[in-house]
Amino acid sequence: MTDPAHRNVDLVLSHLRAGGAAPRALDGMLVLPDAVTTAAAAAAALGVEVGQIANSLVFDADGAPLLVLTSGAHRVDTAKVATTIGVDGLKRATPEFVRTHTGQVIGGVSPIAHPTPVPTYIDPWLRTYDEVWAAAGHPAAVFSTTFDELVAMTGAVETDVE
Repeated sequence: MTDPAHRNVDLVLSHLRAGGAAPRALDGMLVLPDAVTTAAAAAAALGVEVGQIANSLVFDADGAPLLVLTSGAHRVDTAKVATTIGVDGLKRATPEFVRTHTGQVIGGVSPIAHPTPVPTYIDPWLRTYDEVWAAAGHPAAVFSTTFDELVAMTGAVETDVE
């Protein structure tokens, strides 16, 4: 792995190690030459389907953070998810809100290694892939994982997001 000397990437790696991540996740950590802040850009850089990208989307759920891990091929229906989880509404989080609750920036939010746990929901569509890719705390860093590993690492609840 090329070391971008970024603290968040180190935190994600530490979290993966502490959580007993498969060697694939540790060895598969990549720092790409350029930021990949969209699922399409990440998929193109990795040579995979856009659906294999696990977008980490932070929402403001009545003032509290909520993380939705969704397939890059899907858009989150915020009204549907809000109803499903029992909050009044979900709104797009500001960059400051995201950084406060994850310690990371939009476009590089990892599903793990946040200062405090963030309630997490996961798109069941990601289960259709043997390998998925998630951000590693920096817009140019990603790691390889699986649906089951994401659930185990995050405690995510499966929820239809579309």
